[in-house]
Amino acid sequence: MSSDRLAPIISPCTNVCQIDQLTKWCLGCGRSLDEIAAWAGASPEWRDAVMATLDARRAQLINARR
Repeated sequence: MSSDRLAPIISPCTNVCQIDQLTKWCLGCGRSLDEIAAWAGASPEWRDAVMATLDARRAQLINARR
């Protein structure tokens, strides 16, 4: 195998693709539609920054539904 191969892109997708009408975040992964669309072409640093926000977003979505 060549060492030039790209590392696989890690995705937070959970295959629960429903958008919350208030926040516009996916109920499964917590990303916005713009973030989902940009994911594959984005830099690893940008994806890491978005990933760092997702636990808090998902918690906010859960708390809002209680």
